Amino acid sequence: MAGYAAEAGAAPSAERGAAFFAATQVGGKPDTPSCSTCHTANPRAEGRTRAGKAIEPMAASVSPTRYTDFKFVEKWFGRNCDSVLGRACTPGEKADFIAYMASL
Repeated sequence: MAGYAAEAGAAPSAERGAAFFAATQVGGKPDTPSCSTCHTANPRAEGRTRAGKAIEPMAASVSPTRYTDFKFVEKWFGRNCDSVLGRACTPGEKADFIAYMASL
């Protein structure tokens, strides 16, 4: 998270991360308008892919190793940001998202 925050030039905000997670977006795929479409509105709960495959909870309190592997995190930000937003997430969005998940 520190790397994303440094690149963004701003301190991460769990509040902004929560708003980002819950927001309905318009640039991505119509069947994935928000993060919570697959990950549920409760980040502590297990989510489901569009194909029905289980997704481990997003909250760091439930999945403590979820954000420890930078390559893994980048892989999923790459896929999911494109699907939901239709573009790459900014470093600030990534930092805020992780700050929110770390706060839960």
